Amino acid sequence: MLKPEILFENDDVLVINKPAGLIVHSDGRTKEYSVAEWVFENYPEMKDVGEPWTSPQGEVVPRPGIVHRLDRTTSGVMILAKTPEAHAFLKQQFQDRTTEKIYTAFVYGNLKADSGVIEKEIVRIKSVPPRWGVARDGQDNKKREAVTHWRVLTRGKDPISGEGVTILSVSPKTGRTHQIRVHLKAINYPIVADHLYASAKPEILGFIRPALHASKLSITLPSGEKASFEAPLPADMVQATAQIQGFAENA
Repeated sequence: MLKPEILFENDDVLVINKPAGLIVHSDGRTKEYSVAEWVFENYPEMKDVGEPWTSPQGEVVPRPGIVHRLDRTTSGVMILAKTPEAHAFLKQQFQDRTTEKIYTAFVYGNLKADSGVIEKEIVRIKSVPPRWGVARDGQDNKKREAVTHWRVLTRGKDPISGEGVTILSVSPKTGRTHQIRVHLKAINYPIVADHLYASAKPEILGFIRPALHASKLSITLPSGEKASFEAPLPADMVQATAQIQGFAENA
């Protein structure tokens, strides 16, 4: 059973490294183990911290201590609040966009520039499963402002297929659903093994899930202290990085 790893803990907050494949809380459609369930088991005193979510099916889903979320397939840093006061304090920072979030992403292709900014509004696309996309002119869907900064870490190729691949450091300045995945697809460099936004692309470098990891979160704690928390790359990314570097060395 997948379970989070504790990175930091004090009286106000709990910082975890969420493994890929573990859902943050129930989606109202399926019953499965989640970060929320793990919190109930290990921190029952947090059960009334946070705000419940009502699913489209009308189910009220508790979210103990949860201030922000990661996609099921995304690994990495999450911060949870242990008290109502801490929850309100942290939530305000996410709403004010004063937190700094840095992700590591593996994308198809080799970007020519070393860094850039993607500023494209995002809209909900009617599909099953639900998807998001970049807004087009004249679209009357509810548009959501979205800004993503990116920087190249490594360029290379998949040694088996020869497919170009780039490792990016990505920092979203807004917190839209699927924002990084949608924005990188919009500039034609989708995330490796992304089943929603790069379904026509081959799975490479051993990835069987979207190659996206929340590497670092910088935030002010309720004590007033500014802190940064980092989650090491998961095994699939470590192995993929070694493959790319090995190909470059032998090229």
